[in-house]
Amino acid sequence: MSGRSSRRKGHDYERAGARTLRTVFGDGVHRGLQSRSGDETADVEVPVFWIECKRGRRTNVIGALAQAAAACPPDRRPLAVCKDDHRPDVEAMHLTDFVELLREWWAGRQR
Repeated sequence: MSGRSSRRKGHDYERAGARTLRTVFGDGVHRGLQSRSGDETADVEVPVFWIECKRGRRTNVIGALAQAAAACPPDRRPLAVCKDDHRPDVEAMHLTDFVELLREWWAGRQR
């Protein structure tokens, strides 16, 4: 696959992710400004998370999470959203962030 095709595949995946997350977070969700470096904007802009999207033959989930964590501001949680060809999407986050989200979710269910 050419470089242009790979970039288009990645951009299409980011747009699809934004559409999916819009069903949860509303119309404020959009693909990040890709003319800037990944340190300035997430691949998909949503509240709470700093999302790094990867799509390809064999994505590096740990690398994507490390990239998200390196650029993530303190008020967000890094999240890697990855999809290998012919496989389902996979999301990865640090265990401490996951546990915090579970606590918040569980506390909301107990009310």
